[in-house]
Amino acid sequence: MAGATPNLLPILAVVAATASFQVGAALAKGLYPTMGPEGAAAVRLVLGAAVLLAFARPWRRWPTGARVAPLIGLGVAAGGAVLFFYLAIDRLPLAIAISLQFLGPLAVAVLGSRKPSDLLWAALAAGGVWSLVGAGAGGVQAFDLLGIGFALAAAASWAAYILVGRVASAAFGATTAALATSVSAILVLPVGVATAGSALLTPALLPLALVVAVISVAVPFSLEAFALPRLPARTFAVLTSLEPAWGVLSGLILLGERLALLQVAGVAMVMSAAAGAAWSSSARKPAAVPEAPPA
Repeated sequence: MAGATPNLLPILAVVAATASFQVGAALAKGLYPTMGPEGAAAVRLVLGAAVLLAFARPWRRWPTGARVAPLIGLGVAAGGAVLFFYLAIDRLPLAIAISLQFLGPLAVAVLGSRKPSDLLWAALAAGGVWSLVGAGAGGVQAFDLLGIGFALAAAASWAAYILVGRVASAAFGATTAALATSVSAILVLPVGVATAGSALLTPALLPLALVVAVISVAVPFSLEAFALPRLPARTFAVLTSLEPAWGVLSGLILLGERLALLQVAGVAMVMSAAAGAAWSSSARKPAAVPEAPPA
């Protein structure tokens, strides 16, 4: 018991971070009637970047000779993860969108390991996806196929975020999140302006937008920054698999989204597959970068 105590606070920090991401996503839907998902993604990234830059102040310790290309790639991946996820939850329940998005890191974990057990996690994930979108009333046709496409695009962006993030983080260290989110904001802002226009500056919505940015960025990244050096990589990755569960609760409590029992089972299957793949494929060493994008 004594040896487990030092890990309790970082474990709780990761759990709180995963909850914060999903609560922030649920609250972001309050911006949709006025500025749409593209505008909400743009405002959330711009304000999130401002918050992270204020804390990290990366200009004070810019690494000499660091390659900028991986950082730009990370920003593109993070921006895609946020934008496509926000587009997905405009058409799908929050829990289903985040479960489909989890296929990205799950694929990275499974493809990065050659253990036979990884076939089990892949099969479990496939069963979970079928329970989510294929075996419900009406099958896949009951869901918005474009929404499913957006969720899968967010999954691909998340996978790219993980792969590119390891290179960028090695060069830019603790300032990586602030810099990558700034790149994302620069890329997504024109999309938000093109679709929402002056609605992005609606005074009545700016407080909610700031709350979304703080809950989705400042809080989880601060908690993860505390937990990452104190937990083995696979423990951190397994704990992030709780996000779909928080998606179920946030969708139910904040948005009134209810899932069928089979769909809840699908969420549980995707969570189990992600947790199992992360546990079996990660070496027991401190994590280097966040496993979750700033979504």
